Amino acid sequence: MTPNRSADMLALTDKNWRRTLDPTDRATRITRRESLKRTVLTILPAGLARGYAANERLNVGIIGLSGMGAIDAAALSKLGENVAALCDPDSAMLERRGAEYPKAAKYTDFRKMIEKEKLDGVVVATPDHSHAYISVWAMKHGLHVYCQKPLTQTVHEARVMARVAAETKVVTQMGTQSSAERGNMRAVELIQSGAVGEITEIHLATDRPIWPQGYDRPAGQDAPVNLDWDLWLGPAPSRPFKAMYPEGHPVYNPAPEKRHQSDFKVAGLDPVPPLGVVYHPFVWRGWLDFGSGALGDIAPHQMNVIFWALDLGAPSAVEVLDTSGIRREMYPDWSVIRFDFAGRGVHPPLKIYWYDGGKRPPEEIASSARTDFAGAPRPPAQGGAGVIWIGTKGSLPVGRGPYYGKQTEGYPTPPERDWGREEVHKDWVVAVKAGKPAPCHFGYAGPFTEAYQLGNVALRVGHRIEWDPLAFRITNCREANQYLTREYRRGWDLKEIAGAAHSVA
Repeated sequence: MTPNRSADMLALTDKNWRRTLDPTDRATRITRRESLKRTVLTILPAGLARGYAANERLNVGIIGLSGMGAIDAAALSKLGENVAALCDPDSAMLERRGAEYPKAAKYTDFRKMIEKEKLDGVVVATPDHSHAYISVWAMKHGLHVYCQKPLTQTVHEARVMARVAAETKVVTQMGTQSSAERGNMRAVELIQSGAVGEITEIHLATDRPIWPQGYDRPAGQDAPVNLDWDLWLGPAPSRPFKAMYPEGHPVYNPAPEKRHQSDFKVAGLDPVPPLGVVYHPFVWRGWLDFGSGALGDIAPHQMNVIFWALDLGAPSAVEVLDTSGIRREMYPDWSVIRFDFAGRGVHPPLKIYWYDGGKRPPEEIASSARTDFAGAPRPPAQGGAGVIWIGTKGSLPVGRGPYYGKQTEGYPTPPERDWGREEVHKDWVVAVKAGKPAPCHFGYAGPFTEAYQLGNVALRVGHRIEWDPLAFRITNCREANQYLTREYRRGWDLKEIAGAAHSVA
């Protein structure tokens, strides 16, 4: 994203959603002094207008502690911020993390935490199905929000989150390391400089899923010992809790093509869940009710860099090229999806190809990259994670992180740019204290979240869908429109807390 487009935005033009609300623009800029005046005349919480000293500690609440939440808490604590409160419906996990932050208040219900604690912001690191509801709740209470990727579980929720962020003017950030990795910044510089020409194709590959997918729900239910299952479900449909798959289930001895689905250690979890877990912790990602599959886990990293480099809008169509097929309640073992983007001014149309579950780009594409990934564990050609950019002047392979070396030799090298980014948590903290947008704010992350979640919509129907972002409608498949949003459990309806922002068309 170019520097002059770094502010919160909502986008809705004739082809792409791109109506910009830019706080850096004189017509829409709100200074801290002006904010103080306006809060008297609005219903927004007074805390929104508060300024911070550079050395002042933020009081942050962490919601969701079993995975990225623990990493987020540690990162913020290392920065010198105050982890003031912890929240998780799993009492065992709450006690485990509480021992690391003995002064932090402990809660199982995020609503009580937000009501009782004097917080400046929250981290939302729950399963995907709760991201939107908790984040909107927090923003409506005047709290700055750092929400883990994927930003939301549905296309509609992504639009709502961007609108609520613009409405409340809190500082937001979607948690994706790709926003602050120097290697990705360099890739953006190379692409934007035209080093490889006009980009016509991009191939994205991932080693995900590394959790079980493609099974049926196990029968029966268990009484959760440490888990408040009702709170864990939140807005999701009511489902019986099941701790483990039964003995003899294929998940314990997966077929060769599914063995990567038990590689939990790759995710850096503490503790690592045992093989056979059904939902909690971590393996909820494969369930339609709770997760977003492989797309929701890795596409936020990759799509972020693509939208940043090319300033993309909405895809015009998304097509499932191949897949093992969705089971009744789980994402597929593997899929190959194409996202079509119309031409943008002088730029040609773009096709983005997605491969997961061990699928990989065709050999002619993989071999067109000049070299393999310098330092990357497994490049896309070998079933690993990464991106291959195809331009009119050549190809550029990019791995997660600063994997840049021989593959850029021979290309014109633009000067390095100061993007004003250091580390994804620090960037959010700095933005909160300065009262400015963070790099991956919800107004920016919302559109590319819509894009990759349209991939999951296409998976649900199994064929090409054509997208009208202005009408917020899939035009060629009436059935697919139901998957743009979801039904919310009674008492957890997003519409009840989002207000006017819930209407997105």
